[in-house]
Amino acid sequence: MRHLITTKDFSNDEILALFKEAKEFLDEKPRTFLEGKSVTTIFFENSTRTQSSFETAARRLGAKVLKLDVSRSSSSKGETLFDTAANLDAMAPNAIVVRHKNSGVPHTLANYTHCPIVNGGDGKHAHPTQALLDLFTIMEHFDYNIKGKKIAIVGDIKNSRVAASNLELLPRFGIDITLVAPPHFMPNYPINKTNKLKEVIEDIDIIMSLRTQTERHNIPTYASLKDYANDFCISKNLIKDKNLIILHPGPVHRNIDISDEVMADKRCKVLTQVKNGVAIRMAVLKKLILES
Repeated sequence: MRHLITTKDFSNDEILALFKEAKEFLDEKPRTFLEGKSVTTIFFENSTRTQSSFETAARRLGAKVLKLDVSRSSSSKGETLFDTAANLDAMAPNAIVVRHKNSGVPHTLANYTHCPIVNGGDGKHAHPTQALLDLFTIMEHFDYNIKGKKIAIVGDIKNSRVAASNLELLPRFGIDITLVAPPHFMPNYPINKTNKLKEVIEDIDIIMSLRTQTERHNIPTYASLKDYANDFCISKNLIKDKNLIILHPGPVHRNIDISDEVMADKRCKVLTQVKNGVAIRMAVLKKLILES
């Protein structure tokens, strides 16, 4: 049984094949590949963007979607995660998409189900489809000539599952990464690092801004987010007229992560990422369900 728990689950060749199919899915037309199939989404953390993206992807492929409301499910009444998995599995879904605040939950569920598990984000560990859509967005923009391109990943890297997945995936395709963050947001990772965004801005092709994960901080790390923004907000004054693109997994803290002016700039690809995300998740669901 194939699952997508981390980006390591797909080879480079498989990823390129996914991208070729996702490119076709960008026309947003409905398909019948998964007609008669069902996809269950179970999100133990709040999500609008990722959950709706997966559900749109499943429906666009012709699948039925069962959205489990965790706040009203038996898990809120003391049912164990394993019992929840067993009960979901008994309904014979063709795939389950799960998000959880604890790292490792999708991997654990994969041992208790008979269908593909897709990780919609687990703790600080991984968010594989986000990294795939990020890479797809980069490749589409640069016409697939990305070897040697340079990206600055900026912000709360230590607490970001998006950063963790991109740190695994992007170098496999020849992209050079520099991490830009204050010391308390910087992971212990053997890669180029700096605390000063202005030091690298002249030398990069892509900026990936990350949301400050305030819900994952045990203690406040800034007196205010405005203090953080003074050093790490992606502003027009910072990027000027440089030839680069700006990514963000969303939701964006406006004028903290990215300024209003830059959000409206054609170099900002946030909405392109959202559109690409549906196409990538269509390709992932089709692959896992039809090959299982």
